[in-house]
Amino acid sequence: MNFQMIEVIKTAIEDVFVIEPKVFGDARGYFFESWSQRDFDSAVRHIDFVQDNESKSSYGVLRGLHFQKGEFSQSKLVRVVSGSVLDVAVDIRVGSPTFGKYVAVELTGENHRQMFIPRGFAHGFVVLSKEAVFQYKCDRLYNPQAEGAVAWNDPQIAIDWKIPAKDILLSEKDKHHPLLKDAPELFDYKTNYYE
Repeated sequence: MNFQMIEVIKTAIEDVFVIEPKVFGDARGYFFESWSQRDFDSAVRHIDFVQDNESKSSYGVLRGLHFQKGEFSQSKLVRVVSGSVLDVAVDIRVGSPTFGKYVAVELTGENHRQMFIPRGFAHGFVVLSKEAVFQYKCDRLYNPQAEGAVAWNDPQIAIDWKIPAKDILLSEKDKHHPLLKDAPELFDYKTNYYE
C-alpha cells in the first residue's frame, strides 16, 4: 500500500525538483510531514542528510550563490517556515545542456513547498517578505575550505530576483564572488558526484 505524503514536481532542469507535501488542515491548524526518508527515496533518490541548518533574514537579504567544491559537494532540501523567499538553483556542471541555467521557485510558510538542489548546483535565495525563517537539510557536512560561489548578479545567468537591485542586502563576502565564466573548480557534467 502506498502512503506517499509528497508530490514531486519536475522542473526545467533535470534532477532539480519541487516537493509539495500533503497538508492536512482543520479548525485547529495543520499537519504535514516535512521529511520522510521512505517517500524521498521512492520519489526522488536515496539521500542521507547529515546536517540541518536554519537562518532568519529580513526583506532584501540575498544569500548566495553558494556551493561546496569537489568531494564536499552537497545536495540540499530547502524550505521556508515563515515568510517568503525566491529560491534559486543554478546548474554549474560544465558540459551540461543546462549549464548556467537556473530554476527559481517561491517558497513560503503558507505553500510549504520545498526545493531539492542536487550536487553540482549553486544555490541562493532572497527574502521577499518582511522577514523569513529558512531551513535546509544537507547530505554532507559544511567545510569552510571547500566554499565556492558565483556572483548573484552574473549577467550570463541573469536571474530575476523579483525585487529591485537597490533593495538587495549582501554579506561582505557575497559582494565579491566571481562570474560563472571566471569561477574556479566547477563541476563536470559527466562525473557522478554521488559515488
